[in-house]
Amino acid sequence: MIAPNTTDASTFQTLKWNQEAINPGRQAAYPALQAAVAPHLESFNAIFEGSRDSPALIDLALNDLPERVVYDLPPDSQTLGGGSQPGNRLSIWFEQVTLDRPRNFIAPSSQVTRPSELSFPAEARERKVTYRGQLNVKFCWRVNDGPVNSDVRGLGSLPVMVRSNRCNLQNMGPAQLTKHREESEEAGGYFIMNGNEKIIRFLIVPRSNYITAIYRPSFNKRGPTYSAYGVTIRCLRPDTTSSTITVHYLTDGDLTLRLYFRKREYLLPLMLVMRALVEVSDKELFLAIVQGDFDNTFLTDRVELLLRSSKRLGLRTRLQYLQYLGAHFRVVLNLPRHYTDAQVGEELIRQVIAVHLKDNRDKFNLLVAMVQKIYGIVSGEYAADNGDSANNHEILLPGHLYLAMIKERLDDILSGFVEYAEMSHRRGESVNITNHKSIARIWSKLSPDIGRRISNFLATGNLVSQSGLDLNQTAGFTIIAEKLNFLRYISHFRCVHRGAFFATMKTTSVRKLLPESWGFMCPVHTPDGTPCGLLTHLSHTCRITVGRPDTSEIPRLLVSLGMSQIFHRSVANPANVTVQLDGRVVGYCTSQMAAEIARNLRHFKVTGAHPGLPLDMEIAYVPLSRGGQYPGLYLFTGSSRMIRPVKYLCAPEGDATDLIGTMEQVYLDIACMSEDVVPHVTTHMEFSPTHILSILANMTPFSDFNQSPRNMYQCQMGKQTMGTPAQALAYRADNKLYRIQSGQSPIVRAKLHADYGFDEFPNGTNACVAVISYTGYDMEDAMILNKSAHERGFKYGTVYKTELIDLSEGSRNSTIMSRFGLDPLNLNRPEVTKYLDIDGLPHIGARLPAGAPLYAFINETTNRNIVKTYKGPEEAVVDSVRLLGADSGTVALQKVAIVLRIPRPPVIGDKFSSRHGQKGVCSQKWPAIDMPFSESGIQPDIIINPHAFPSRMTIGMFVESIAAKAGAMNGCTQDSTPFQFSEHHTAADHFGEQLVQAGYNYHGNEPMYSGITGEEFQADIYFGVVYYQRLRHMVNDKFQVRSTGPINPLTHQPVKGRKRAGGIRFGEMERDALIAHGVSYLLQDRLLNCSDYTMAQVCKLCGSVISPVHVPDMTSGSRGAFRPRPSVKLSVKCQTCQTAKGITVISMPFVFRYLAAELASMNIRLTLKVGDV
Repeated sequence: MIAPNTTDASTFQTLKWNQEAINPGRQAAYPALQAAVAPHLESFNAIFEGSRDSPALIDLALNDLPERVVYDLPPDSQTLGGGSQPGNRLSIWFEQVTLDRPRNFIAPSSQVTRPSELSFPAEARERKVTYRGQLNVKFCWRVNDGPVNSDVRGLGSLPVMVRSNRCNLQNMGPAQLTKHREESEEAGGYFIMNGNEKIIRFLIVPRSNYITAIYRPSFNKRGPTYSAYGVTIRCLRPDTTSSTITVHYLTDGDLTLRLYFRKREYLLPLMLVMRALVEVSDKELFLAIVQGDFDNTFLTDRVELLLRSSKRLGLRTRLQYLQYLGAHFRVVLNLPRHYTDAQVGEELIRQVIAVHLKDNRDKFNLLVAMVQKIYGIVSGEYAADNGDSANNHEILLPGHLYLAMIKERLDDILSGFVEYAEMSHRRGESVNITNHKSIARIWSKLSPDIGRRISNFLATGNLVSQSGLDLNQTAGFTIIAEKLNFLRYISHFRCVHRGAFFATMKTTSVRKLLPESWGFMCPVHTPDGTPCGLLTHLSHTCRITVGRPDTSEIPRLLVSLGMSQIFHRSVANPANVTVQLDGRVVGYCTSQMAAEIARNLRHFKVTGAHPGLPLDMEIAYVPLSRGGQYPGLYLFTGSSRMIRPVKYLCAPEGDATDLIGTMEQVYLDIACMSEDVVPHVTTHMEFSPTHILSILANMTPFSDFNQSPRNMYQCQMGKQTMGTPAQALAYRADNKLYRIQSGQSPIVRAKLHADYGFDEFPNGTNACVAVISYTGYDMEDAMILNKSAHERGFKYGTVYKTELIDLSEGSRNSTIMSRFGLDPLNLNRPEVTKYLDIDGLPHIGARLPAGAPLYAFINETTNRNIVKTYKGPEEAVVDSVRLLGADSGTVALQKVAIVLRIPRPPVIGDKFSSRHGQKGVCSQKWPAIDMPFSESGIQPDIIINPHAFPSRMTIGMFVESIAAKAGAMNGCTQDSTPFQFSEHHTAADHFGEQLVQAGYNYHGNEPMYSGITGEEFQADIYFGVVYYQRLRHMVNDKFQVRSTGPINPLTHQPVKGRKRAGGIRFGEMERDALIAHGVSYLLQDRLLNCSDYTMAQVCKLCGSVISPVHVPDMTSGSRGAFRPRPSVKLSVKCQTCQTAKGITVISMPFVFRYLAAELASMNIRLTLKVGDV
């Protein structure tokens, strides 16, 4: 193995970065960063903008919507002239949906002048509004067969994705972006909702247009004859909306088709649907399914059963089957009344059955393939597919979900138009559909504001849909793109969630890391805890296809390579396998021929020998096997597929790049390293072993030296670091931002660190770290901080909080009820004017202690001047005050955003971490005079305990310490990319030699001297440089102190929660610890006297704590038996014993009385033995 070159004296490039910061260029400096966000942008761009091969998705969606018809006579009226339609007929449909670029909606009468009406994302963030554009549609109608009329209608304001083709930042370079108050490398890919950046997260969905075999025991519960076997296919329309159909195997050999329409499930005999597709005889149907395998009695017997079962309905022709379907689904589909039953049946097939195919013959062939596969699975000849495997998965892209919501809402508007007209008929109102005014009146009664519905979806993440959009969840679709630091921010765009449904499952199979995920899903970057294995991240080279190329020439090419078309007689061969192109059965061939076709196709697409083959086409050849996956040649060119680049070793001109998918990877021979290549066997090789890791996992230095859980912890702690969230902080008004003042570029970093521009957003500091047990304050992962380093600004942080004040909040109308300002009385009060100006807003730079005036306003109704105070627990500095106006600019000021800056220097208890999962809190800030020092006079910034390493096995931190030490001495960075060292060339030797050349010990140890006695330590100390991170978990945000406060009215114990002034949690382990220490009185004081102490009456005779009750003393001075005077005293009496002799008072926790009452409600009696003390 060649020794890696891990040093490069020019890798810091400080002057270059400084020049780029002063004079941004016109092109993006970090293309890899833009590529990481590309799937979000490209999927949104495809909605309103087509390509050379395919039109815009919104146009395809409009073409797929059925035409709606309104009649001018009620449904129960007689048809006119003996015809098939009742009265006049109004046909309505939509055309040309357009989305305008975001603009400021200024009233025509406004006197406000602006340099431009265009609205930009920075303004939306600062004003706390939604970044949106106007959505318009061309509404068309026609009376009977007359001329087409149209009108452009508004559908509300639709949120626009930042940097998309409908955003005003499109095609801007760094120089232009900074002029518009954005980051120089702003990548976009998110929406701005009420000033917050929202992302539609990636979701895993089943692979589209592929027949998946399922073994699911829950299928048995669907009926008495249902088995656990089934095959399903998620059919993807050209507009990327989907519909799923499932074929169930019954224990008697019959097959049932299950389909969903508008959240309702329908079960149909499979033969009913197949015979409604094409005119086919029993013999042709038998031969199509059996495919020449007449010796297979398992198959032939069941096909004969299918044919016999299809005769039960007494139907013979295709027309009769269509009419049968139409008669039963007419009400469900809600189609025009003049449609015949056969037309309704055709529309059912078009909308629900194999929607990715247009031709009924292709749909029939697909159902035949489903029948063949399910019988092959049930017979045990082949195995069922793994629904948790990556080769059966796709990614639901944000733009595709966005389009599905728009399409469904457009269909709802058309349906609402028809429903309102029919409801008018029922009320006896006349509907003149030939009059434009009547049409406009009906439209005015609708609620066509699509923008409001989608804005609510983006703000809450909850999906409100009548059809369900073929998804298994209704919540959790969107997340806030938190800018805690840049690592966390970029990870949001690469995270993939399995689905909210799987989070509720008790089984762990869905969380397992399977080998099929190699290179597509990062094996390291997943959180620990509840979402572990469900929330994963794409590897940094994984791409997601967007768009669908033209594939019309591919079937002709397949035939030339040896494939037999379906109508050819040679397909009647049991050894043949199907060839499918995007879910369409295009032909058959033998397994050997399929392998040869796959090799030729791959060679053609990589070398470009055939221009009709896209490079991202997936060529999945599943060989013939016994008990394995169902064989076939499957070609995929659609969108939403995960692909990744690898080297293609069979190219004649040398290594070429091939893009492979999740299904084909399983059957390819891919070498990881050059040593793994087997001549004439290996066809592909990885570009780098690190391509299996995500962006964030690649940033962990020397991760191959660490124990795997530590790398997982670092992926989480890297996203919890107080770093540099943005450079345009002056133009942001986030609810909360963390910022570290002493950020540095790491000396030890991976090659990808520079590719993604992480030096623009430093996340930590290079610290001198000594591994020594020095004071006793470094036990249990705690660390000692050099007090002088702290005073020089080491790890100094700042928290920015935005207080949003809206005086119009809660107002029922648009009348101005309040205005900011101070009245003359408060203007003469120094305690108010010290903090507030005459406009009622705080001075910039004012220091606000708790209880100081924050703002003031005058109520116009009562003429009272109300001063609101700052309620934060810490002193804050007013960083900025933003006046937030309305779009028109004519409304009086009602909204203000005050940004407060809270200094957060490191204090004892704050959490720190290295990049190897070694986290710990600051236990003490030690004076520099008492800190140990080396022979060269260097003192450590941080001291950690040696016991932190043996059990964690974070050897990567050792290597980083000596590598950064050598890099600091040589003035260069060190490459920490994993998998570059081996047993023959170790990292210890590589960096040890560099240390020797710099005059240091080969192993990184140094003699050190005690800062207290000045004597040399008897052992050399491991001393080096480690990049340390300060986490956002700080004592000032978590400390909790309570003497008195609110209690739970049910248990009388303190409530929980820091914000509610609650108590701290005292669990069983804490209780056991105090008992073990022998401090029982302390336990009594905390858990009884200072908690829910109560005095309770107990009956010593029966031992009950709930039977003693207060009863009035009726012995004297009463006004009747049941009306005691108020002065009459109450006595305690046991209801069980009917006497007060055994009543005594004891002290107990109130929750014990609550427990006794709960047990009594379940008919369980609690008896106490009470004795005299």
